[in-house]
Amino acid sequence: MLEGFNIREFQQDLLYWFERNLRDLPWRQDRDPYRIWVSEIMLQQTRVDTVIPYFNRFMERFPTLEVLAEAKEDEVLKLWEGLGYYSRARNLHAGVKEVSATYGGSVPDSPEEISKIKGVGPYTAGAILSIAYGKPEPAVDGNVMRVLSRLLLIEEDIQKVKTRKLFETQIRRLIATENPSYFNQALMELGALICTPKSPKCGYCPVQAHCRAQAEGVQANLPVKGKAKPPKPVGLSVAYIAKEDRFFIRKRPEQGLLAGLWELPSYEGDLDCLENQLHKEHELDVVRGAYLFHHQHTFSHLQWQMDVYSFKLEEDHVGENGRWVSWNELDQFTFPVSYQKILSQVKEFS
Repeated sequence: MLEGFNIREFQQDLLYWFERNLRDLPWRQDRDPYRIWVSEIMLQQTRVDTVIPYFNRFMERFPTLEVLAEAKEDEVLKLWEGLGYYSRARNLHAGVKEVSATYGGSVPDSPEEISKIKGVGPYTAGAILSIAYGKPEPAVDGNVMRVLSRLLLIEEDIQKVKTRKLFETQIRRLIATENPSYFNQALMELGALICTPKSPKCGYCPVQAHCRAQAEGVQANLPVKGKAKPPKPVGLSVAYIAKEDRFFIRKRPEQGLLAGLWELPSYEGDLDCLENQLHKEHELDVVRGAYLFHHQHTFSHLQWQMDVYSFKLEEDHVGENGRWVSWNELDQFTFPVSYQKILSQVKEFS
């Protein structure tokens, strides 16, 4: 696959460009493996400009691995609120506690040990090892797969595990062993700024001379990506239950989607089902109010179709998984983005 490919010139062209164009990002201020770990987890499926303020707040509150290891999960989730994909925060927290307990607070610098840590997959391991420790390990994310697909004219489906393995193999042959930190970051930066998913800026690409897809004029067709299944629609009825100046919220189960976050009571089914479940699970007897509005929220695999209704209370016996709160108390609880938006709209009706 690399026959006739001038690896040395490619490395030089890529690194020359990166050294002169690298963005001033807060996690690039040093090579602290903890800071790099946090940044890489936050950056998964999230834009850089979105991550920066979250990263800065997170580092201000949890400046070291030990401080994060000792923190309560609710506080970690609250600082993560708005980034989504909350399992990332839980796995990061669990992994940090594991490093604190097992490795004395020092992030392992070997592929074998770091890969044992909860939430550290091949990409995160490669990023930490190469950027923090200067190890020539591949760090293959979506940006890198797109760059390599075009650079080497790889027409394999990037959603398949075997294709990622193929990319990792090629990176091991391409990586600049004298500076693997900059090499991996340069590939990521190239994918973020130049070799973008749509309308790649080939005229500005520092490695254009090496790009096989551009030479054949097929860069817009790469990478090959199989069609994902459309998200499954799920109808939810959502209850806003008021009692004087307070309303009822509850905590989601500790396992599953959006585990441990807070929400307005919601159930699959119609309004009758909603009333029955409120009585059954929370011993809440309610009086129907008005239909408020519809809200739609899409995950990668699900699409919630949420109909929001208001209720008033007849009599209440609230279980331990529910709270009566005022609007001023909401910042004490972590809500998924879908419920943040619903609460914002509900407030207009209150």
